[in-house]
Amino acid sequence: MFHPVYIFLGLAPSIIWLLFYLRKDAHPEPKRQVIKIFFYGMLAAVPAIFLEKGILEEFNNLNIAPFLIVLLNTFIAVALVEEFIKYLVVKGKVLNNQEFDEPVDAMLYMIIAALGFAAFENILILLPLSSEFLIKEALVISAFRFLGATFLHTLCSATVGFFLALSFFETKKRIRHLATGLIIAVLLHGLYNFAITNPDLIYRPFSVIIKTDEGLNFLIPLIILIGLAVFVFSGFKKLKKMKSVCKI
Repeated sequence: MFHPVYIFLGLAPSIIWLLFYLRKDAHPEPKRQVIKIFFYGMLAAVPAIFLEKGILEEFNNLNIAPFLIVLLNTFIAVALVEEFIKYLVVKGKVLNNQEFDEPVDAMLYMIIAALGFAAFENILILLPLSSEFLIKEALVISAFRFLGATFLHTLCSATVGFFLALSFFETKKRIRHLATGLIIAVLLHGLYNFAITNPDLIYRPFSVIIKTDEGLNFLIPLIILIGLAVFVFSGFKKLKKMKSVCKI
């Protein structure tokens, strides 16, 4: 039986980050709207799972090198699907809403949708612990998800949100801006996942120069998180200086 504490621990990383990011908004969004987009983000994870599973099966049946299949699975079946579906939540449920009236809102709502998405993922990851109550293991998983995957989801979606906001001011470049944001998010999301799941392929070329160990396995993911964090928080500052009303 699934222990209810796991639901709390699955939601906790997203809730903590949500409270943090909402403080970045000088004009707070309606709580009802925030909860709604968070919930839609969670719901969006359901079709994403089925879509990912179907694409993974198709890629695994391709008669190509295993390394290429790993790349396709990581960057297309997972990263592209997840980043695009999170964007669709905001496109469908936010962009035409009257509460969407500031450039920075694009980043905030992308983050909110991403946190809902990550919360559903976190709960699913804790499901295997349901056979017995393993609070220590659940806490460790929740902590790692807070610092890693959940944070990554917010940063990648915020990056898409930043370029989405820019597209409102340069309408002739709207598609280019949106594509740029999605490409950056997909590439860094995919590289993060690839570095976590295939560390040997990442660090093997450097083993001749330096002695690699498990501690280095987190080097590239850490660089990605730090780099994205710097970009996102500078993006918040830039958008706050722009005119307050977006013309969509």
